[in-house]
Amino acid sequence: MNKRTFIKTTALAGAAGLVGSSLHAAEKALQTVSASGFSLPFLPYAYDALEPHFDTMTMEIHYSKHHQAYVNNLNKALDGTAALELPIEEICKNISKYPMVVRNNGGGHYNHTFFWSILKQTNNDLPVGKLKAAIESKFSTLQAFKDEFSKAALSRFGSGWAWLIVNEKKELQIVSTPNQDNPLMDIAEVKGTPVLALDVWEHAYYLKYQNKRADFVAAYWNVIDWKVAEENFTKAIK
Repeated sequence: MNKRTFIKTTALAGAAGLVGSSLHAAEKALQTVSASGFSLPFLPYAYDALEPHFDTMTMEIHYSKHHQAYVNNLNKALDGTAALELPIEEICKNISKYPMVVRNNGGGHYNHTFFWSILKQTNNDLPVGKLKAAIESKFSTLQAFKDEFSKAALSRFGSGWAWLIVNEKKELQIVSTPNQDNPLMDIAEVKGTPVLALDVWEHAYYLKYQNKRADFVAAYWNVIDWKVAEENFTKAIK
């Protein structure tokens, strides 16, 4: 998010009330957004909204500390440049033109912003519409897709992300990226438009799951907003 969306974001945050037992993220966002450059996105649910799958403390620290640090470092790295006026997606698509500090922190900002957008307490909802059909066509069954995605998340050595993307052939593909890289980047091994993402950095799960990344990956299937994923897929195949 850059300053062109700042007014819209703060208006949405101001309109949101307190939800759940924890401090609503909208209130936190109002404390952290900046009037220039990039800022934290509005988080449309409380920190405890994804319990018991994603715990409250991890969500609060992940959003208000880790993501905020990426935003702060990105703004500092781009201070005084025209890039502060660009959408983060455009920066990612041309990331080879920027120094590593922008790649790391710009990627961190985009990746987390996307991640928050596809999370929801879903009670075992399933894929819908064109995405459902595409998953079944590509992977045969939903379970086969989940197994392959989980494998990508579990086999990523160290820190990184697992993604479901629409690749350059307009086909679904599962990929993983190291650190804060993403498939939008022009340096990505496989380029494409994200449909789903899972953060497998330890800070995303260690407080609840310790070293049990597999348990965290299994929990992820309970908090996917498949409606948003369907919207992402529909836009990507146009």
